[in-house]
Amino acid sequence: MTQPRILIACVGNIFLGDDAFGVEVARRLAAIELPEGIRVVDFGIRGIDLTYALTDGYESIILVDAVPRGGTPGTLYVIEPILDETPGLEGPGTLLDAHGMDPAKVLRLAATMGGRVGRVLLVGCEPETCDEPEDMQAGLSGPVLSAVDEAVPLILSLAGRLLRGEDVAKGGGDVNPVTEVGTWQA
Repeated sequence: MTQPRILIACVGNIFLGDDAFGVEVARRLAAIELPEGIRVVDFGIRGIDLTYALTDGYESIILVDAVPRGGTPGTLYVIEPILDETPGLEGPGTLLDAHGMDPAKVLRLAATMGGRVGRVLLVGCEPETCDEPEDMQAGLSGPVLSAVDEAVPLILSLAGRLLRGEDVAKGGGDVNPVTEVGTWQA
């Protein structure tokens, strides 16, 4: 078996409503036969596990997460985050929380551990529920559940284009282009 070239890293907390978007996408992708070179993992809130996975030499990472950006619930975003070339762990609040996940912090920590990824894309979904972590809520809202149906083919198309070396920033017949280049808050 060939070393997977693309990691589809799904994250989220199943006890926080729409934050489980990535987890549900991972569940759906697990039921599909994927092309060789693609690995899907549901990391949940296990930031340390994702950090170590990012040191395994993947060419590209597609992160899948709920991303509150102020849009209509269920809106999908394809974001190419700007990653600091010299990431570090300096400053307050940059260490990983064992009970949560901040993908930006995970990427910075993985880089300090020698993890180098050629391309990182974030497929995010605008949540309807954005409750406090203390407010447990099971299940996705209707708009986010519908967005899962759209996210699966979008992610598969992005992964396929990355495997073929195509430019995902320009979009194409079957995939949305990168809609934003910049940073995001997890």
